Amino acid sequence: MRNKSTSLFIIICGMVAFVSCEKDLPTYLEYKDYSYSSTDENGGTWNPILIDEGAEINIGAPEDISSDTYKAEISALKVSMNDINTSQKKALAYWGNNAIVRWNEIALELIAKYNLIPGPNDDGTYTLPNPSNPNGPPGFPFAHPPYASRALAYLSVAQFDGLISAWHHKYLYNRPAPYHQDNSINFAYEPNDIPSYPSDGAVLARVSKKVLLAMFPLESEYLQKMEDEHLQSLLLSGGNVSSDIASGTKIGDEISAIALTRAANDGMKNAQTPKAVSDSIKAAAFERFGWQWDNLELPIRPVGLTPLFGKVSMWNVANVEDVRPVPPPSLDSDAFTKDVAILKYHADTMTEEKRRIANFWQDGLGTYTPPGHWNRFANEFMVENKMNPLRSARTMAYLNMAIMDAGISCWDAKYYYHYPRPIQLIDGFKTIAGTPNFPSYTSGHSVFSAAASEVLAYIFPEKATLVRGWAEEAAISRVYGGIHWTFDATVGTDQGRKVAKFTIDVAKLDGAN
Repeated sequence: MRNKSTSLFIIICGMVAFVSCEKDLPTYLEYKDYSYSSTDENGGTWNPILIDEGAEINIGAPEDISSDTYKAEISALKVSMNDINTSQKKALAYWGNNAIVRWNEIALELIAKYNLIPGPNDDGTYTLPNPSNPNGPPGFPFAHPPYASRALAYLSVAQFDGLISAWHHKYLYNRPAPYHQDNSINFAYEPNDIPSYPSDGAVLARVSKKVLLAMFPLESEYLQKMEDEHLQSLLLSGGNVSSDIASGTKIGDEISAIALTRAANDGMKNAQTPKAVSDSIKAAAFERFGWQWDNLELPIRPVGLTPLFGKVSMWNVANVEDVRPVPPPSLDSDAFTKDVAILKYHADTMTEEKRRIANFWQDGLGTYTPPGHWNRFANEFMVENKMNPLRSARTMAYLNMAIMDAGISCWDAKYYYHYPRPIQLIDGFKTIAGTPNFPSYTSGHSVFSAAASEVLAYIFPEKATLVRGWAEEAAISRVYGGIHWTFDATVGTDQGRKVAKFTIDVAKLDGAN
């Protein structure tokens, strides 16, 4: 495993430079507006996730372009464009012609901001973040990897379904964009022939604001500002009139309500358990296997991280037990003894390369977590492939459903097996990457990364070798860091691939290919 990962790391660094220093990239992806590689005229017929079909949401027919009402909208648009100021021009450049990228980056920014462990009270006790009291203390949420995977999944699925609905109505009514109707209107971006009613950008602005606000309730002012700026940019671009935007926000309102109803009932509110429940899960594992994980972090929080995340509703796997991995090695087995030797070897022969790999994939506190890391890669690939917003939304929806399902599967295994970490079982052992407060088997990085890489390999087959190599590297990074056993990583990688297949099977039948 060590030699394989080392060779993969060399291959990866040689194959792609634009993401090899991902953590040094600017806050947002800088890209020039591009001509879409396709317009996906049949996108309104694709299979959505939350609704039955794109036609399910009714927005009504638009005004005819010959009507006085529409002509008045065009006139108002031209006045607004003539009065554009410097900050509005900057906003146009920021939002570009694929706002899927921008709203995903906003989500990653918020995940990083809230990915902080709540501290202890003055008396040493802990108060858990509470969505009914988001101001705290402590503030809500703690955007750990399971929380991040869920936030990204709901955001992406809602965006995808909203745009399928938008595409249905676009090609049902076929109302051309304003700049196609009036030669004096200069479109801010690369021209395309996608109808403007309803505005796909307005769908994204509204649905993204609402889903992210539910996930990050303290960010109301910021998210409202971003939605307002985005909606204004849609007008000032010359690509939409006000009725285009109003119909788009209507779709966004309805889709976000459906998405958030699912979220309210998916079991996440029970994932962070009281201590008594956490202790009972631990006792059940000890009775079942004869081992248990003990939290060795300082100061010790009384409850592990989201012990019942493994019971949250999955997107594309019917039963989490269908993807539960085989048991880890017993503590008196040859396999366990050999793995102890491997961990000691890596600790005794820590090289700059191993340390670099461990640090690159750490994605710890204050970062956008492993799920966010893979979203960043997807953003780069979408721009490189000049995807339109609908196809970009599809990419993100399947990516993040697979990542969330992978996380649910991983956490099911973690708390079902409750396997101790190396630092607990190897005398004098030290990590170089902290001490997570949840059981070892399987590795979250490995499961998240393998699932993500398989979806990206399916959507971007030319990147298959590259992303699968990254997944292998992410897995071995946790072994180098002393956080995980090698079987945590190898079995976790297989587990993530198995979970991803369920999502890919759905994608193959959605009508987009």
